[in-house]
Amino acid sequence: MSGYLFDWASLLVRWLHVITGIAWIGASFYFVWLDNHLLPVAGPQGGELAGELWAVHGGGFYRAVKYRVAPAALPKTLHWFYWEAYTTWLSGFTLLCLLYFVRAEAYLIDPGVRALSKPLAIALALGLMATTWLIYDALCRSPLKRREGVLGAALTVLFAALAYVLCHLFSGRGAFLVFGSALGTVMVANVYFVIIPGQRELVRAKAEQRTPDPEAGLRGKLRSVHNTYLTLPVLFVMISHHYPMTFGASQNWAVLIAMSLAGAGIRTWFVARHRGNERRPLMLVTAAVSVLIIAGLAALLVPRAPEGSSAASSPGPAERAHVQLILTQRCAPCHAAHPTLAGFTTPPNGVLLDSLEQLMQHLPQVQQQLATRAMPLGNLTGMTPGEREELLNWVTRAAPLAQAAPP
Repeated sequence: MSGYLFDWASLLVRWLHVITGIAWIGASFYFVWLDNHLLPVAGPQGGELAGELWAVHGGGFYRAVKYRVAPAALPKTLHWFYWEAYTTWLSGFTLLCLLYFVRAEAYLIDPGVRALSKPLAIALALGLMATTWLIYDALCRSPLKRREGVLGAALTVLFAALAYVLCHLFSGRGAFLVFGSALGTVMVANVYFVIIPGQRELVRAKAEQRTPDPEAGLRGKLRSVHNTYLTLPVLFVMISHHYPMTFGASQNWAVLIAMSLAGAGIRTWFVARHRGNERRPLMLVTAAVSVLIIAGLAALLVPRAPEGSSAASSPGPAERAHVQLILTQRCAPCHAAHPTLAGFTTPPNGVLLDSLEQLMQHLPQVQQQLATRAMPLGNLTGMTPGEREELLNWVTRAAPLAQAAPP
């Protein structure tokens, strides 16, 4: 029953995380788009307005205007956008604790990467998340803040170093999720410590009829720009655990860095496109680089047959019996109708691997999971390198036979 309740808690927190994440990212994307589509305002209001935009949506016309500083009088109702960010982070951190910390031995720790105790692994993950924010914030407050290109390069090095360190400490799956959590922490800390305080200063100054501090607005603008470029790398990490070809690659740190750069490049393309023709060269360069990165990764990660695997042939009874034993000892504790491994109430993704017949139904998926060392999770069942190689060889030779078999 405890496992069943745990699954419900995980489901509901994940659902909340997705809902609030959509709200936060949607609002962020909309305001970046809005800023880049504002047109000059003609007439007497042109001096106090930074621009306006007309739009049609849902059967009605909308007019959005942006003030250069503030309106002559603040409206009675002023909408703020921050609870979306806070709730997204809180739900995401709760999910990180439920899955990757409570079950650190399965999802976070890989003895083949680094033999860590559960408390040490959790402490390292939390420490690196906090340290990333502290270094990032120090860089943004340094003189580099006036040189956006240099600051951007420094931040790229910071995040690349983080990806490298994480992938040499944790399982691939765990490293990717902690990396995304660190970026998400940076994003929400930007909102909490910089962007919202800057907006409060603007409102307070207007209410007190004094000139607002322009530095607060500039800091908030810089952090908001950073957040929009971090969004797609974070979203990639959120879905990466479905694709072991990424986190399970032998050089998974390079995959994580490359996909993050591609995501930031794609977001740069959208932002540049919104700004119009004056950014067309930047659009073309970022689009081309992002496409080349993804295409290059797709080519490099093509699965290859294990060395020493022979052509397709029907396995003998002794070989079948030994492969069945490996399945029973190393796979079935999780992938059974009634899993026996603690913490699992149902087989992951509904995949049953009790028998060779069931294995034959999932050959491509099993081949990928074995080749990338994504399964067994955290190697909880103690699969040896020899057993992994034997099972992978058997799966590689069985795949053509399964495809040739009549339906």
